[in-house]
Amino acid sequence: MAERTAAAPPTTAEAKPAERPARRRPDGAWLQRNGVYLGLLALVVVNLVITPHFATTGSLRLQLVQVAPIIVVSLGMAMVIGTGGIDLSVGAVMALTAAVIPFYIGYGTLGAIAAGLVCGLVTGALAGTVISRIGVQAIIATLAIMVGGRGLANIIGGEIKSIRDPGFRELGSGNLLGIPWVVLVALLVALLVWGLMTRTTFGRQLVAIGGNARAAGLAGLPVKRVLTTVYVVSGLLAAVAGALLVARNQASDPTRLGQLVELTAITAVVVGGTPLTGGKVRVLGTVAGALLMQLIIFTLVAHNITDSVAQMVQAVIVVLAVYAQVGTRKRRRSRA
Repeated sequence: MAERTAAAPPTTAEAKPAERPARRRPDGAWLQRNGVYLGLLALVVVNLVITPHFATTGSLRLQLVQVAPIIVVSLGMAMVIGTGGIDLSVGAVMALTAAVIPFYIGYGTLGAIAAGLVCGLVTGALAGTVISRIGVQAIIATLAIMVGGRGLANIIGGEIKSIRDPGFRELGSGNLLGIPWVVLVALLVALLVWGLMTRTTFGRQLVAIGGNARAAGLAGLPVKRVLTTVYVVSGLLAAVAGALLVARNQASDPTRLGQLVELTAITAVVVGGTPLTGGKVRVLGTVAGALLMQLIIFTLVAHNITDSVAQMVQAVIVVLAVYAQVGTRKRRRSRA
């Protein structure tokens, strides 16, 4: 009987070349991380084509000056949302700041601004204490402060008051090396928040608490203290934004200042990639989200579309951004 011989293994020359791994297509998570930058770039290109004088220095300066207060308040909102919370009181804090500043203008520019910042600190501390110590849900606590704070601002401030202070005039319309002071303040705040979130223990604790507050507490993290501090920072940044608007307008108008800024800030944060469920804070994405919202409004107004339609567009964008986040989470769970 003929013996069976084992087949010789293929030589190196005969071996099939290893197949290259297929390129991964951008998934929902990738789009969630980078969609805001793509949208911003696309909108810039569209405006370069269809909007006259869009690329002029005056137009770009105007857009940056207008969006600067939104960037400041959105960064505070991003930190709050990073904990899994929400802050609906930022508009009322801005109104309170505007109401208080005229009464302290006699103490100089810095004195008046400091009085406004105290309003933000006190309001944020109140919200943070009620949420972290008493256990009231963030949306309820900040909603109550939003309603009460807005009413208090109207009582204190009343009608529009002109601000004729040289310091506020310089802050609102002056510049340093051609860059408006308002824009420089927003840039400084963005750098400080970025450093706080990426280079400090507090930032890591905030993200951990947003991911799982119960587990963070069991691990020994100061959950209540961090939550309170986050709302204090949010209130402080809202007061800074209010002071910037007073300086820019050269007037205090508590009745209108900061109205619906909560929607704009939340939209900027969510579009920027920070999930409403917490556990992540995207600082650069929030700045890009605020720029995108400002550019959308500019584009619509530049083509004779009313502010009411722009607000409806913002609402639709919020829904789409949240829907994208939910879809991404579902896909991750299905893969697990």
